[in-house]
Order: sequence, then structure tokens, then C-alpha cells
Amino acid sequence: MKLIILAAGYATRLYPLTLNRPKPLLPVAGKPMIEHLLEHLRPIEAIDHVYIVTNAKYADQFGSWSIDYHANHGPLDFTIVNDRSTDDSNRLGAIGDLSLVLNQEQITDDIIVVGGDNLMSQSLAGFGQFCGEREAPVLAVYDVGDLNEVKKYNAIDVEPDGQIRFFEEKPAAPTSTLIGIALYYYPARTLPLIKQYLEEGNNPDQPGRLVQWMYRRTPFYTWRVPGIWYDVGSKETLEEANQVFAKGQ
Repeated sequence: MKLIILAAGYATRLYPLTLNRPKPLLPVAGKPMIEHLLEHLRPIEAIDHVYIVTNAKYADQFGSWSIDYHANHGPLDFTIVNDRSTDDSNRLGAIGDLSLVLNQEQITDDIIVVGGDNLMSQSLAGFGQFCGEREAPVLAVYDVGDLNEVKKYNAIDVEPDGQIRFFEEKPAAPTSTLIGIALYYYPARTLPLIKQYLEEGNNPDQPGRLVQWMYRRTPFYTWRVPGIWYDVGSKETLEEANQVFAKGQ
């Protein structure tokens, strides 16, 4: 199984903090955000390689960081994939970046895809186990507890067995506080659907749009994230995450 970390955004809402540093390498409770993410993903023993897809501005920083991480945290093989974008005007989009990694690295295995700015407080071993028991894609979900917050993300409704019954990106009138977050499992058999999605001319950004398109074509399941989840999109959420994660150490 391969892990693909999406880290090609420019995080302009966090300027000046991200003028010269990628968001996933910003410190949270004393270590880069991405290290918290990897700490909780490493218990998934099936992961045998990590691909970080980033842009021309930050590729070297991720390369240097990955060497240090490998030296300090034991064996975990990294490949840094540069999508060659230089700013928001020529970004490939999250789904475009995912496709780039799959094609360039000739990946035909099961994959876990995660946004590099996700923060979780607990192990994701259960996610790996849940995915391993299914030959179907899986979306991690979280209850944000606020209908207005849901409008920034997506609306989702599920069957009793967790299968997605309805999914809408950026809903205008959500009725539930459950959302899908940027943590996905795609078994190898579904990778051609990612190619099909893009070939049909669909939006290459916002990975939730791929879920919205795919759940109508193949059974797509959900898994609830335990503990606390943060989507670090502003200085305020970054500061809050710093305080919460520092207390948890």
C-alpha cells in the first residue's frame, strides 16, 4: 500500500507564515504538522512507501525534511514529487496532483491519500484495518458540530453500514454536521476511475469532488475519525491546534 500526501498548495491565507515555508512544515506543538500526521499513519503496517506531492517552490524543503525525518524516526521511504507549479495560477489541483503521482510513479497498488494539513489526535490504525477489510474506497468522516462549518466542506449521509448514500461538496443548506475530511482509501481496482474522472473534464481540484463523482459508480464507505481533527486553514486554527496539541504531549 502506498501513502500519498497532498502538499502542493500555497496556503495564501496563512501569509506571511507560508511565504517561504509550506503549511505542512509549520510547527505545531514543537514539531512540523506533517510529523503529527505521520505519527498516526505509521501504525498502518501495510504502508511501504510515502509520496509527497508538492510544488516547485517547496520541493527542496520537503526533500531536506524527509532526509532528516528518515534519519531520526527509522525506516520509511519517501519520494518527493514536484508538480512544477509555481503559484496558484498554474496549480494542477489536488486531484490533478494525485493523478500525476499515480502516472509518474506508475503506482498500481492500493493507496491512502491524505491532505498534508490535516491534524489528528489519535492513531489511524483503525482506518488501515477498516480499509483492509474492504475492496471498496473509504472516506474518513468527522462531526464538526456546526452546520455553518459544514458549508465550507461537504454534506454527507450514510447507510447503517457506513456506505455513502449522499455526498455534496460545499452544500448551501446542510442538514447534518458530519463531513468528509481529506483522508481517503482507494483500492487498486478503483484507480482507473480517477483517470476516468479527469478524462471526462471534471474539476481537478478539491478531492471531495472525486468522492461526489465516484460514490455513484461504486460502493464507497466511511470511517469515523476518533479524537480531535483540525483542518489548519487560518492563523486562528493554527494557534488553537498549537494549544490543544501542546496539552496532549
